[in-house]
Amino acid sequence: MTLDSTPLRVALFEPRIPPNTGTIGRTCAAFGLPLALIEPLGFSIDDRQLKRAGLDYWPFIDLSVHQDFEHFLNSLPKPSRLIGCSRRGGQTLQTISFQEGDVLLFGREDIGLPDPIRAQCDQILTIPMPCSAAADGSGGVRSLNLSVACGIVSYHAGLKLQLW
Repeated sequence: MTLDSTPLRVALFEPRIPPNTGTIGRTCAAFGLPLALIEPLGFSIDDRQLKRAGLDYWPFIDLSVHQDFEHFLNSLPKPSRLIGCSRRGGQTLQTISFQEGDVLLFGREDIGLPDPIRAQCDQILTIPMPCSAAADGSGGVRSLNLSVACGIVSYHAGLKLQLW
């Protein structure tokens, strides 16, 4: 399968935590989804924790690393839609109509997707959390772990696109 014929992709904007990225890599290997990492990374690509979380699946991951967001955008085949995944301000996961060529973009663990990056997305997607915290962060869960959120969205999008 060539990059141009890939119906769904995952991209991480400046990931910080090696085990999250390793787990996401493992998920991408299981689902046959290319994974793009957008620098700067919060770790070395040779990080022991990154390798451990991805186990021995790294040879099965279609991995690309991009020096910055602009380089990443320029690498995408046309047409591609950029679906920003965020804990706030998006359409709920179940209301998004996925299309072949979609790229699921996830933000940093600490700050998510910065506003300038969100502005370049075609859509913003949010996973509904019935027990989420209030706007001030009190009374519930503030966000899902990045690797969990990526697994949920990737699986749901693949189902909608009838990839599995």
